[in-house]
Amino acid sequence: MRRIPEVLLFGLIQPIMFVVLFTYVFGGSIALPGSQAGDAQAYREFLMAGIFAQTVTFATAGAGAGIADDMHKGLIDRFRSLPMSRGAVLTGRTLADLVQTALTLVVLAVVALLIGWRSHENILEVVAGFGLLLLLGYAFSWIGALIGLSVRTPEAATSGGLIWLFPLTFISTAFVPSQNMPTVLRHIAEWNPFSATVQAARELFGNLPLNYPVPDAWPMQHPVLASVIWSVLIIAVFRTLAVRKYRSATA
Repeated sequence: MRRIPEVLLFGLIQPIMFVVLFTYVFGGSIALPGSQAGDAQAYREFLMAGIFAQTVTFATAGAGAGIADDMHKGLIDRFRSLPMSRGAVLTGRTLADLVQTALTLVVLAVVALLIGWRSHENILEVVAGFGLLLLLGYAFSWIGALIGLSVRTPEAATSGGLIWLFPLTFISTAFVPSQNMPTVLRHIAEWNPFSATVQAARELFGNLPLNYPVPDAWPMQHPVLASVIWSVLIIAVFRTLAVRKYRSATA
């Protein structure tokens, strides 16, 4: 990151653009249940947990592209000659991506404060909220690792890492409440692991309107627990698949 700082810089441009667009372009047209009509501050606080979650999950594409690039350049073959666990290479890579994601999240939080986002809970709950966001980002980085090991070029890994993220993040409660969605999409959004983490962060940040009607779906009623379960399950499944793919790809 010190030698190629533009990686971090470019990683910040998209989430900042989303913050500006949704806050100042769409925010005035979106009314939240339980808040007064035209309450821009309520939507601004509602929005930021979704932007934070989108930022940590979009790092998946970078993780996949990095691993695909290592494979393409033959770096993995050098690692094979060293006495290390096959899973250690992928774990090191995903943890390095987590550090970069955390730095991006810190800068984005400062931008959010500048546009008026505020937390209304104590510092421990705020830290717990960011912890859940980073856990989700780490879980998704293992999906990126599997994609990076499954394609032939970094460009394909970048495309493959983004194409499924857009429907996942937009068919969720990240940017709008699920109450007005069609029935099928509403159920998908409310059981989406992305939505669970967003809802958990909103509760821990105190960013839900006082009379906001929480959906009846279990993940929305117990978002913190649901967020942890989803993230741990994703890590367990995709780490296993990624390590298995790594072994077969370098055999």
